[in-house]
Formats: sequence, C-alpha cells, structure tokens
Amino acid sequence: MKADVILLLWLLLVTVYDFRERRVPNWLVLAGAVMALAALAFGIQPLGINWTFALLGAGVGFGFLLLFYAFGLMGAGDVKFAGALGLWVGLSALAPIWIAASLMACIHSVLWLALKRWPCFSRLAFLLVGPSPTFESGAPTRRPRIVPYAAYLALATAAWMVWGRQS
Repeated sequence: MKADVILLLWLLLVTVYDFRERRVPNWLVLAGAVMALAALAFGIQPLGINWTFALLGAGVGFGFLLLFYAFGLMGAGDVKFAGALGLWVGLSALAPIWIAASLMACIHSVLWLALKRWPCFSRLAFLLVGPSPTFESGAPTRRPRIVPYAAYLALATAAWMVWGRQS
C-alpha cells in the first residue's frame, strides 16, 4: 500500500471519529505519528519532505495549537493531531492547511449560531453540536465541543494533497 493512501485513510478515520465523537483518541494520533515516522525512515514519505521539515512541522503544529488549548479553546486531541499531522505534511504546508481548516470551522460555528437562534432549525443546530458529553457523579464538567477541528484539519489536508501541491 502506498504511503499517500495510508495518509488519506488515516485522515478519513480522524475525520469520521471527530465528527461522530468530537474527540480524537490517543491511539489514532499515535498510529498516524508512527506511520509518518515509518514513511520517513523507509524513504516513502508521500509529500517528499525530509526529517527536518517533518520534525519542524510536528513541533510547530503541536506548539501553535497548544496555545489555544491553554486558553480552553481547543481540545487536547486536536493539538496532538496537529503535531502528528505536521510529521506528514511538514512545516511549509501547515499555514494553508490551518487557514482552510479555520475557515471551515468558522463556517461551522456561524451556521450553528444561526440555526440555534431559529426555532424551526433548532434540530439542525443540534446535529452540528455532536454528542452530548456524559457526566459521572463527581467528575468535573467540561464544555461541549461544538467544532470538530481535527476533522477540518484532516479535510483541509486531503484537499491540499489533491489541489494545493500541484504548483
């Protein structure tokens, strides 16, 4: 199986999982990071980046989104996914991917806010929120995750792989 197919399958899994559960599990992030490192080690990296750009991409991807996590604006899975994604795409691709993903997340949020305010569309707004968090007695409550940002990062990466690298 070619490494670009593996990358696309991983992105698909992350997208589906994040849209359905509003979280990205550690095993899925770790699997993507291990596959990216293996592709680098065996010289089959699908985007043609080297170790330096991959490690810089991982560091910047993780570090930049860590700031949003620190302010409670993003989940930890999104941050870890951005680090693993940086291993695949490298530093130079992160900016266009972030911009596209942030635009999609913005549209998601605006659509949710608009639909939530109109009584006839409140069920559609509920679909944009995702599953309700389950709370156990004594467990700290957390805010619901409205925007599946890792899914939008994955979709933006897939789009970038198809259209963005052709120049």
